[in-house]
Amino acid sequence: MALLLLVFSFPASAIEPIKISREDVALDLSRAVEIYRNQGQNFQVSTAPGIDGIVRRIEVEALDERSSGDWAVFALANTTDRQLDRLIVAPHYRLVNSGLIWPDLGSNRIAAITPSEGFTLDRQASRDADIFLVTLNPGSIVTFIAELSSPRLPQVYLWEPEAYKDTMNSYTLFRGIVIGIAGLLALFLTILFVVKGTSMFPATAALSWAVLAYICIDFGFLNQVLEITAGSERLWRAGTEIALAATLVVFLYTYLNLNRWHLHFSYGAFTWVLALVALSGVLLFDPSVASGIARFSFALTAVVGLGIIAFLSARGYDRAIMLVPSWLMILVWLAGSWMAVTGALDNDIVQPALGGGLVLIILLIGFTVMQHAFAGGALHQGLFSDMERQALAIAGSGDTVWDWDVLRDRVITRPDVTRQLGLPQGSLHGPARNWLPALHAEDRDTFRTTLDVILEHRRGRVSQSFRMRGADGHYHWFTLKARPIIGSDGEIIRCVGTLVDVTEQKKAEERLLHDAVHDNLTGLPTRELFLDRLDALISIARTGESVRPTVIVVDIDRFKQVNDGLGISAGDTILLTIARRLHRLLKPQDSLSRFGGDQFAMLLVSEQEPTRVAAVAEAMKKAINAPIMFAKREIVLSASLGLASWTASHANAGEMVKDAELAMHQAKRFGGDRIEPFRPAFRSVGTDRLQLESDLRRAVERQELRLAYQPIVRLEDRSIAGFEALLRWEHPRRGPIPPADFIPVAENCGLIVPLGLFAMQQAADDLAMWQKQVGEVPLSVSVNLSSRQLIRRDLVSDVRSVVARANIKPRCFRLELTESLVMDNPEQSAHILAKLRQIGIGLSLDDFGTGYSSLAYLTRFPFDTIKIDKSFIDDTSPKRSVLLRSMVGMAHELGLSVVAEGVADDNDALELRQMGCEYVQSFLFGPPIQADAALRLLKEQYPLVKA
Repeated sequence: MALLLLVFSFPASAIEPIKISREDVALDLSRAVEIYRNQGQNFQVSTAPGIDGIVRRIEVEALDERSSGDWAVFALANTTDRQLDRLIVAPHYRLVNSGLIWPDLGSNRIAAITPSEGFTLDRQASRDADIFLVTLNPGSIVTFIAELSSPRLPQVYLWEPEAYKDTMNSYTLFRGIVIGIAGLLALFLTILFVVKGTSMFPATAALSWAVLAYICIDFGFLNQVLEITAGSERLWRAGTEIALAATLVVFLYTYLNLNRWHLHFSYGAFTWVLALVALSGVLLFDPSVASGIARFSFALTAVVGLGIIAFLSARGYDRAIMLVPSWLMILVWLAGSWMAVTGALDNDIVQPALGGGLVLIILLIGFTVMQHAFAGGALHQGLFSDMERQALAIAGSGDTVWDWDVLRDRVITRPDVTRQLGLPQGSLHGPARNWLPALHAEDRDTFRTTLDVILEHRRGRVSQSFRMRGADGHYHWFTLKARPIIGSDGEIIRCVGTLVDVTEQKKAEERLLHDAVHDNLTGLPTRELFLDRLDALISIARTGESVRPTVIVVDIDRFKQVNDGLGISAGDTILLTIARRLHRLLKPQDSLSRFGGDQFAMLLVSEQEPTRVAAVAEAMKKAINAPIMFAKREIVLSASLGLASWTASHANAGEMVKDAELAMHQAKRFGGDRIEPFRPAFRSVGTDRLQLESDLRRAVERQELRLAYQPIVRLEDRSIAGFEALLRWEHPRRGPIPPADFIPVAENCGLIVPLGLFAMQQAADDLAMWQKQVGEVPLSVSVNLSSRQLIRRDLVSDVRSVVARANIKPRCFRLELTESLVMDNPEQSAHILAKLRQIGIGLSLDDFGTGYSSLAYLTRFPFDTIKIDKSFIDDTSPKRSVLLRSMVGMAHELGLSVVAEGVADDNDALELRQMGCEYVQSFLFGPPIQADAALRLLKEQYPLVKA
């Protein structure tokens, strides 16, 4: 070494020496060291002032080829009266302050150290640090110039030799214990993987080996086993950090079974791990960059994993809940590591403590996964599943067997369900997630959640219906019924059951549900569905939302005349036409309903301004007024419209509709063909109807109702063949009230059923009394049936009970129904009438000729009598006789008897008799009379019969 000393008389630029005493065991010289960059092979620097106070300038020439051109300078002063031996130690790697991006992965720090007096210091043998022995004479002040092998010198210590040796021995013991625990844990988890071949255990074992490799490098243990140079140590260190980051991703993905339902997790995890594997290529060129990315990946995995674990834990996923303590420790360890690499924690204990903490984390993770170690051997599972599948296949009676091997996550169906769906054979055999794309979007979450709940709770049964898309794009309904199979450790190893195609049943249910709330003729929603939707809108309106629904009730004026003149089929065609016209006026938010008969209702939400609402109502009125062509005839109709907009006073949908109906009835009172908005004064107009309803309820209780009987006479001999029972109400204050006034009220308020039952029972009792008085004579009594009674399921049992209580023969009791009543629901009517006919009672078709009069309809229903409507008898056209003769002839051909109503004179009666008509009923042959008057008529007709 060439050392040139120059003497200066001023100490201005000299460095400050560090004073050393005998008690100083270890000193950190890092902050006292001055670094000089890019000084080349020759370096000049001023020394610390000597004992004589003189500052000298020395020039040093590099002695080592590893010199980087960077130099470090520091000075030591021995303040004692004894010679001191000390070790200058510069660690090759130090986690503290190593950095997160482009971290310092360690290298040789100092090539040589030259003192200002004496010879170059001797290097001590060490794989982990650059160590130099220095001897300081009593009272000496020595300046040291260190040739740096790398640009960075993170730490320089001054140790007392024996203290350094004891400290390293203690660290060696700690590191040996930690490495031993990590090695045993990695070996144990590997053996566990061999015994139990599920993916969770190799992932945990791989993470354990990565931790073991990391601490072996960090603690310098690998240097004792392999010959690792200072340069290659950086590669090993960066490689273990990459392995640690990759195996943590694999463990999180595998342990939480993220591949079961979330296919995007599979793509994400695969891409993540693949990127880390590709990072190994970067490792060969720049280990610092590779290490920085790996550290960032580890931190990102911890944060993302925290979110996934929190989400799954909130849903009750047991594995996620059990991983919470381990993951919290990872986050704590991550925070400590971040503080260390950024320099926030700066002491010698941090690095070994973090290594020990990492082993503690993997130890806790190992304990977490060990509960799954004895879920049953593969041989036992395979044998058990075959036996169970065969048993359930027999019990399933030919249904598809659905078998899910939970541990292998493989679903098998026998026979293959893909044949029913037209999909490629075996496309649904495999992981349970393969079923998700084939399921309807609305059923996927339910299917996934059901199986997850079964797995997590380890009990229960699967009973679920879902839709699966076939190759043609149509969906098939399936019902899955399965039960879990529990292994010896309480974990579910299989889930086996049956899969049944229930598409036809579901379609039938949907049809029934649709028909229950939709009109059979127009397909529009019924009153009940309309009220339900209106109630929902009123609830929204009460929350302060800008929603103000309006109800418009439409009633066709004089529509009964259309039915009477053209027939019910024409009326139905006209109603369909009107429904289509009104439907064209709807906007997506609005709704149209048929309340029944010729009455419609619109729920208007799209318009809220009064002028716009009125415009919509006017458009509806014009749509109805437009001519309708039917059978080359132009039919012009008008309508009465009542509208009511929502206000806070409306408690529910029923009140709002009632106000709109009151407005509609007021429009009718004003002559019809007009629009009438609701006004509170209309409610007083309807009080008469309400009072009538209240009085009618009391009339039933007070027995104010009675029956009047109009005779049905044989044309052949003018004898009484029977009576038609007509309901009468004698009001205590108003006097007689016509049936046309109180029957509609009874139908609307639900009293028609008890009134009808009263009429049937009273008529049967009176008939029994007559027969008791006059004997067994050919006599019958007829009772009119309402629509509410016809649709009741109890009608047949009621009729049977009435006949039995009166103790009359069923053939003497008759029910009369109108054609329009029967055709409101022809399928149900045919079913009920057939059961009534089985009892043995008579059935008469009333008002024949005003509706569905045709041979097809007469043959469809089990009537034995038809009653020709009065309008045909009163007809004065030349074709009257031809029409009547054809009707009577048709009835006879079908085996039906004929009753003519409304015969006004004897000429009509004679003509009808000549045509073959058997019976007549009119005021000419007898008005409606009381039961006792009817008995007197019978006694006059049968005077010789014993009473």
